[in-house]
Amino acid sequence: MKLRPFGSVPGPRLLALGVTAVLGACSGKPVGGLPATAASAPLPHPSSVSHASSAAAASSADDAANAARKTAFVPPAESTIPEGPYGDMVRLGRAIFTHTRENAGAYVGNGLNCSNCHLDAGRLADSAPLWAAWGMYPAYRKKNKHVNSYGERLQGCFMYSMNGKAPPLDSKELIALETYSYWMAKGAPAGTKLPGAGYPDLPKPAQAPDFARGKTVFESHCALCHGADGQGQKVAGAYVFPPLWGPDSFNWGAGMHSVDTAAGFIKANMPFSRGGSLSDQDAWDVAMYMDGHERPQDPRFTGNVAATRKAFHDNPNSPYGTEVNGHLLGSQPMKK
Repeated sequence: MKLRPFGSVPGPRLLALGVTAVLGACSGKPVGGLPATAASAPLPHPSSVSHASSAAAASSADDAANAARKTAFVPPAESTIPEGPYGDMVRLGRAIFTHTRENAGAYVGNGLNCSNCHLDAGRLADSAPLWAAWGMYPAYRKKNKHVNSYGERLQGCFMYSMNGKAPPLDSKELIALETYSYWMAKGAPAGTKLPGAGYPDLPKPAQAPDFARGKTVFESHCALCHGADGQGQKVAGAYVFPPLWGPDSFNWGAGMHSVDTAAGFIKANMPFSRGGSLSDQDAWDVAMYMDGHERPQDPRFTGNVAATRKAFHDNPNSPYGTEVNGHLLGSQPMKK
């Protein structure tokens, strides 16, 4: 297994140029940061933010999000990973987490990395950080109706979010990911849900999530990075922005297919570097738009969409098996 050094990617100069340009555009900020006059401007309601004031809105939203995250647990710095076999396993876990297909390709069936949904290499509060998850297992999960070890929870990520197959519990890949999580949670209390764990629970929106409104939000705030077709962007053959639906994205069994989960993630973390800048309604609507597209089939598929929905998706936040934009979701799953 060939490990990529922290922060390195294929075609580093090309990727650095591409990501810098696109992130600068996505964030609404100059690469060097906001001018002082923009940073001090008041934050208008998201629905009335103009192009001229979008940088100020992003800055204010960032400040609010950062203030909230200051109360969260702070994981150890990467510079403190020790030398020796234990530290090597921590580093392997991080490499798998940030470059999953490259370092655990036998178990991955799409173009995603773990760090696409768990930002900052699994460190960021309100982005389902690993340090908050480690101490909550073993735990009962309704998804598979039994008490799961942390390793079993990771297996589920490979099956659903990575649209792949579960690594054996004694595999080097799972042990490395468990070791990375354990190291990151050093000093965190076990058995207690910590501030910043998981994704935020958004209150129900004033209006039901809407595909058409979500399309407008997507075109304004998301398409620049994820593409007009939602299929992400690649540099040197590797995704620098992940696909949000289609054959290379997460499947219908992944937690992110649930509109409430996606809305919480989007509200806290998207657009990239501008978490908190969308209104709650916009976050719900664009989550509906993202999850209103076809993606790979749920691995638990019974052979019938209606029966699969009844068995595994019978809740109002799952669009699987419902008609959205004139299409029965799950009836034409995407395959690579």
